[in-house]
Amino acid sequence: MKTTAKLLMGVLVAAIACGCCEKHNTLTEQEIADGWQLLFDGESLDCWKDYNGTELNNWTVVDGCIQAAGSGSDESGYMVTRQQFENFILSWDWKLSKGGNSGMLYHVVERPTFAVPYVTGPEYQLIDDKGWEEANDPVKLENWQRCGVDYAMYLPDFDVRDSIMNPQGEWNNSVIEFNNGHVTYWMNDVKMVEFDAWTDDWFERKNSGKWTMAPEYGLAHKGVICLQDHGYPASFRNIKIKELPRTTAGTEVSLFNGTDTHGWEAYGEIKASVTKDGELLIESGEENKYGYLATREYYDDFDLTAEFKQLANGNSGLFFRSIIEGEAKVNGWQVEVAPKGQDTAGIFESYGRGWLAQIDEEKESVLKPRDWNTIRVRVEGGKVQTWLNGVEMVNLEDELIGKGCGRIALQVHDGGGIKVLWRNMKLTTL
Repeated sequence: MKTTAKLLMGVLVAAIACGCCEKHNTLTEQEIADGWQLLFDGESLDCWKDYNGTELNNWTVVDGCIQAAGSGSDESGYMVTRQQFENFILSWDWKLSKGGNSGMLYHVVERPTFAVPYVTGPEYQLIDDKGWEEANDPVKLENWQRCGVDYAMYLPDFDVRDSIMNPQGEWNNSVIEFNNGHVTYWMNDVKMVEFDAWTDDWFERKNSGKWTMAPEYGLAHKGVICLQDHGYPASFRNIKIKELPRTTAGTEVSLFNGTDTHGWEAYGEIKASVTKDGELLIESGEENKYGYLATREYYDDFDLTAEFKQLANGNSGLFFRSIIEGEAKVNGWQVEVAPKGQDTAGIFESYGRGWLAQIDEEKESVLKPRDWNTIRVRVEGGKVQTWLNGVEMVNLEDELIGKGCGRIALQVHDGGGIKVLWRNMKLTTL
């Protein structure tokens, strides 16, 4: 950690220097050796494209700077990197117009489901607080909307911020370090905020404020970097990134603690309880509609083993790399859990292509009705493997799955009368 801090400090000092001899949008030999890469070379925007698009519109290069023209809005004007990033140190210089409003987002998920990037990607807020309030008088910014915040989540010491932030119209430097869930924001070589993502505190903030209606906000472990044109001109330069190694591979996780449903969130019509024997019982709700019990965290590459017993009907499923839409729509991929003869351990794409892999007819006898079964699911990149009671059922390679990310979820099918027990849900990250 000390080594990272020293490296970061050196980068920041270099980034904010403004001498007439300095050449912007370049890397030193040492930075190249340390693994830094430019996201902007001062001439082209080849590394960028429109959010959820393939081309780039409305962003230009002016005098060696990326220029947001100010034609964007809440619904449009977002530019994202073509490359995804997971753990990194990201440094950039920025300058706002009077009253300007912009931001740098990360871990943004691109799917047509998400019309705007901020419903998935956390944002380092960039805004001219004073100028914006003057232009929008008598409306005042909330503290969680001010410059340097982790938008609507974590706040800096504003007295410290004010003492080091250069005035509107001058260049500032900012840095985001995302290191396996530990997050630090810097401005002009001074720490603004520091927090750990996906902790109980983080989820409490997420579920009690602006993001209450954005269930997938901040959950992705990787995604694209995004710059925002929020209707005000803004300039950016010296955008550089250093990827950091993932240190969480091989982590063992118990998805169910045998006591309560901590770590899970319910959607739609589902009843979830814990039996006296420490088993997770999911069953149909009062209106007999679809229901889901989903992990509050994302798990992308993993090896999962769980046991289930179908008490009644048993039309269920184990979803992976799935996202929540609305109140009770889960968009993603499902490992089928169903009565005999209905392809338990097969792969189904929900609200998409349907069946991707059904099981061989002779393997239907592997399922043990009204008894405990062990299911294993291994997902790595675009490859999905399933086993039921030690027998391999599916070995699938799929490009779209490889691009996906999301939660694990247990389904209760519509129709009513469904009861399924789960226990010993153990996951190892890959």
